[in-house]
Amino acid sequence: MKLIKIISFACITLLSSNIFAKTNEAARLFSRAAEFSQVKISPGGDYLSAISQKDDKAMLLILNAKTKQPVHVVFFPGNAQVGRYEWVNDERVVLQKVYLKGWSNQPQYFGELIAVNADGSDSTYLFGYKGAEQQTGSRVKKTNTAIRATATILDPLPDNKRFMLVQALPWGGGGSNTAENTQKVYRVDVYKGSRKKIASSPIPYANFLNDHEGNVRFVSGTKDHVNSTLFYRDNNEWVDTAKLNLNLDAIAPIAFSNEKDSLYVTASESGGTRGVYLLNIKTGDKQLVSRDKVVDPSNLWINKTSKKLYAVEYENGYPTYEFVDSKDPSAVYIKQLLAALPGHQIHIVSQTNNAKKMIIKAFNDRNPGHYYLFDADAIKLEYLVSKKKWIDPEKMAEIKPIHFTSRDGVEIHGYLTLPNGVEAKELPLVVNPHGGPHGPRDWWGFDSQSQLIASQGAAVLQVNFRGSGGYGINFENAGHQKWGTEIQYDIIDATKHVIEQGIVDKERICIVGGSFGGYSAIQSATIEPDLFKCAIGFAGVYDLPLMFNEGDVQGRRAGKRYLKEVLGEDEKLLESMSPTHNVGKLKANIMLVHGGEDERAPIEQLEALEEALEKHHYPYKKLLMDDEGHGFYDDENKAKYYSEMLSFLKTNLKL
Repeated sequence: MKLIKIISFACITLLSSNIFAKTNEAARLFSRAAEFSQVKISPGGDYLSAISQKDDKAMLLILNAKTKQPVHVVFFPGNAQVGRYEWVNDERVVLQKVYLKGWSNQPQYFGELIAVNADGSDSTYLFGYKGAEQQTGSRVKKTNTAIRATATILDPLPDNKRFMLVQALPWGGGGSNTAENTQKVYRVDVYKGSRKKIASSPIPYANFLNDHEGNVRFVSGTKDHVNSTLFYRDNNEWVDTAKLNLNLDAIAPIAFSNEKDSLYVTASESGGTRGVYLLNIKTGDKQLVSRDKVVDPSNLWINKTSKKLYAVEYENGYPTYEFVDSKDPSAVYIKQLLAALPGHQIHIVSQTNNAKKMIIKAFNDRNPGHYYLFDADAIKLEYLVSKKKWIDPEKMAEIKPIHFTSRDGVEIHGYLTLPNGVEAKELPLVVNPHGGPHGPRDWWGFDSQSQLIASQGAAVLQVNFRGSGGYGINFENAGHQKWGTEIQYDIIDATKHVIEQGIVDKERICIVGGSFGGYSAIQSATIEPDLFKCAIGFAGVYDLPLMFNEGDVQGRRAGKRYLKEVLGEDEKLLESMSPTHNVGKLKANIMLVHGGEDERAPIEQLEALEEALEKHHYPYKKLLMDDEGHGFYDDENKAKYYSEMLSFLKTNLKL
């Protein structure tokens, strides 16, 4: 495949290539948000589009695909900005309108969808609580009734120039329990906003699957965030597949097949890893199509034109593809692109209706991502733009998959980031447990925090401990009610493993984590007080019994069921696994970072640990951002945290 001349469709100011000069400079570099994201091509191929930044707010750029010249920019005045968006036909986009509110730096989405033509004409308020009321001074038409619901685009139906499908979560029901309301699907006119309800989910947290004509035929959901159920549509009624005795768990619909009454689903047998099955909903027959013995699918690739499954992506270490239909044009293209861009993973992120032109994202552990325009007829790849062009991949660190056997014989996987140009021997180490703990996992790819730390000469260890998602139901469930014990033992055993390999200096180790990782940082430091020189807890939960009384998890019915399942109700056991009740065991230097508007790990969690530390006269460093939530959104706030974190690590690790 021949690569043509590089063309960039936007001016980017490059930062200094000397990225490792100072702590503050490095912190600013790696905290900076992507300059371009959501790069797409219109269904007819006439326009390119992307989200970029202006005055620290997200805007939508629309460009002529041939000339790369701007056609229109969507930029809201005041505190509004553009969220996610979709092309709904050759000339029209629908976008979320989100708001930056004074109490939080996190954009707030209230369910409003706005449509506009590529040239900026015919802007219409399609869906939201403001409905038909006309705002003074607004140029956005409102031709529909108000609806108190949060909308997401289920399917833009790009072949249908008039309509799209919208999935809506109705408001009401009492506080955070709104999330458990029955979700609806509406057929919405993309010009007028008129709508017709075509389906309602029989189960909360719905995941709908519609066919090419826009008929909603399948839905899965959950009542406890642990177990899920699949329903299919029969004579306008939902039928629970539990009646089929499939002996499958965690069933979720993904794509249709060529066989009548059959579809592809992901599911697990006997608690093992999830696989892809071809399921007949009339006979109950099932056929295993693809499954990895170690990991669940990381991505499922559907041909946007035919809506058929052509590849399953797995990530047991490095990402790999299994091609279910190797003759599918998209499968052929991906194979060619992988050969054309060696060392990169390839994702098709957008394409025209005829699949002749595609937006390709190429990325790896050193490269946050380059976007290309691929012309299938000409077999040409044209560079468009980079997510973070100021990052020089040649100066970034390598991320290597690792695996080891834990103290009780369980195989555990993870990743080790090694500083660029430094021998992997007797290195200082920062252990970085991920959040969750159930559901998320760490992946191979560019990680800003890991690269920042590695730029200062330290290695970074990420561990997919038991309880992590992506390794099968049994592996995830093995972490239930083991938050402060077996999960932490896996993190500690991983640390000892890299010490035994001679990679790490056992006298220079710190642990840093966010959310559940923040809990793990402090909890692991209480279990192995002589192993870690310092521990940084970011947005952590530190008192497990308190989770049943504070925060947004316990506020939902499903959340309470989830907590009872994954934590249990033995208060003495929970206290034994809580850093607030074990600060007397600490020896590490402690830094605590929190957002004042954090609802997931509310400020009461930080205050509980502070009170315990002060009662023991234990010194600690604190960074509090009043207007941030569960994780820092603002670039300046992230840069401040990164700078403080690096200073703390440098002091303790003697970097």
